[in-house]
Amino acid sequence: MSAPSGFSYRERGDGTVVIVHRGRAAATLRGGRAAAFLAEVDAGDPQLVMARWTGAYKFGNERTARNHPRNQGR
Repeated sequence: MSAPSGFSYRERGDGTVVIVHRGRAAATLRGGRAAAFLAEVDAGDPQLVMARWTGAYKFGNERTARNHPRNQGR
């Protein structure tokens, strides 16, 4: 699985953080959540952190779900 890419973030003057994925807003964080996000971005891999905060990453079960009997014929 490849590393996440295409993420960026913008800090606004009012303390709001907007996470952007491929040119579109994926999440808006305010207050304590924005501060926690910024601290985590400074400490780790920014692309991975943004993917995790937005939920825009693969969980590893896509093939299993596709092959489940309930999803046959879709």
